[in-house]
Parts: sequence; structure tokens; C-alpha cells
Amino acid sequence: MALAWAAMNPGFDKSDDAGQPETGTLILAAAPIGRPRDASGSLAAALAAAPVIAAEDTRRLARLARSLDVTLAGRIVSYYEGVETERARLLLGALADGQDVLLITDAGTPGISDPGYRLVNTAIEAGVRVTVLPGPSAVTAALAVSGLPSDRFCFEGFPPRKAGALARRLADLRDEQRTMIFFESPRRLPATLQQMATAFGAEREAAVCRELTKTHEEIKRGRLGELAAWAAEGVLGEITVVVGGAPPAGAAAVATPEDIAAKVRAAEQAGLTRKEAMISVAVETGMSRRAVYDAVIKAKADEPS
Repeated sequence: MALAWAAMNPGFDKSDDAGQPETGTLILAAAPIGRPRDASGSLAAALAAAPVIAAEDTRRLARLARSLDVTLAGRIVSYYEGVETERARLLLGALADGQDVLLITDAGTPGISDPGYRLVNTAIEAGVRVTVLPGPSAVTAALAVSGLPSDRFCFEGFPPRKAGALARRLADLRDEQRTMIFFESPRRLPATLQQMATAFGAEREAAVCRELTKTHEEIKRGRLGELAAWAAEGVLGEITVVVGGAPPAGAAAVATPEDIAAKVRAAEQAGLTRKEAMISVAVETGMSRRAVYDAVIKAKADEPS
């Protein structure tokens, strides 16, 4: 009988109606994106009990296990992008024999811009049970700390590496009104931010989140033009970029700081606090709260003394 799934779900019967063992369970295990102590107790228990562990990087897996004081008793299989097809066949064989397989990548959730999708898809087609151990995610963590609207967002993964393909992808996203989240390498970040500034406008609000939850965590917020200039000086670490969506149709009609300031004053006169008024105007116009604040300050500075 498989052990890992049963260890996490005591009393769960993995036999079919005839009493024969079913296939094993494919367990997608989210790894901490930074501190090992962010790992859940469920992850530690599953690592200790799994008969087979498929790891994107076996050395990182060993370090994580040591940090969690977990002994890995199961067979460890290297599973990364270059060997996905070959290793998927091996892992499906183990699942067919009734062994649970725990799939873990370097950080975050398997299949989210990491190896895993092909194995999950094939396992589902084969009738294998697939479950997940959730954990920290750079996508939602970056969105939460960006200060950009989080009610609607889309994940765009890694942008294309070649300049032409990147320009075409960003052109397709020019009118996307949802907040957009990207992964990017530090080496390509300056060029990507510059192309984003060209495609979306240098004034579009964004945030670059570097080394989230790690010792050297840094969140740089600002307009795309500003962020491109900052990144040109050199950036290191794991990068997640959050970009504000395009303003809704009709928002361009509100153009001047005086117009924005007038809307804020009207909202205050209706009984809102200054902060509430700015949020209200930001929602109404599709502008960021920072842009509304800047407009109010500029309008005040332009008033005759």
C-alpha cells in the first residue's frame, strides 16, 4: 500500500471495491519560496513518508529536508525541464504500482512556471488521483505587497526572451485591465522593464519584488520608467514583477491634476475622509492611489498664492 497519502489522511482506504490496491497518489508539494521554516507540517510529514520523491533539484531537496529535520526514506528521482517526458513515464509506472509520488520543485508550486504540468496532465488522463499540499506563492505574495489593485489579476509567467517576441506579447497585453504578474530573471529585468515602459507607458504603476521572504527581500514600487532606470544599475535574486492594468475606457477624460483634486474635494464634502476620498477617485478613474495623491499635491502647488 502507498504510504504518504495515507499518512496525511488516516483512515482513508486506498483499495477499490474488489479489495485490490488502487494506483498511487500524485502529490504536488509547494516548497517555501524563501525561509525553510515557512514549510508546513504537512509538507514535512509527506516528505518523510513518500515512497517516491520527484525533485527539480535533488540538492535543494536535501537541504530543505535537513532544515526541517526530516529523513528522506523514499526513492529520489531527479525531475526537471530537460527530462520531464522520460521521467514522467518512470513516475507513472511507480503510480501504477500503487506507490505515492511526491513532486516538489525548487520553490513555489509545481506546474506554476516550473516542471509539473506534463506529469499532472498525463496522470489525470491515466486516472491517477492528484492532490496538492499548498504553500507560499511568489505570485500572490508579490500581488499582496505591490499596493496595486488585487481584485482582478492575471499571471503571465516568464516573458519571452527574444526582443521581438517580447514586444509582441506586451503589445497584446497593452489594453489588459487586470493587474499583471510576471516572473523574470535579474539579467533580463532591465530590458524587460524598458520594453514594458514602451508598451504600457512610462507612467504605468508597477512593483518589482526581489528575494521575497528571504534575507535580502526588497520591494521597489514606482512607475515603469523609474523602475527601468533603477534596474539598469543591476539587480540580483529571484524577481517577480507586478504591473498595474490599463485604465478603463473613458478614464482618459479625466486628464488634469485640477480635475482629480476637484473630484477628491467633492468626495470629502460628501463625508469621506481624505484617504477614503482618494481611494474612491482611484476606483472611479482607474488611476492608482499614488497617481491620485500626486495629482492632488500638484494641483495644490499650482494654486495661486
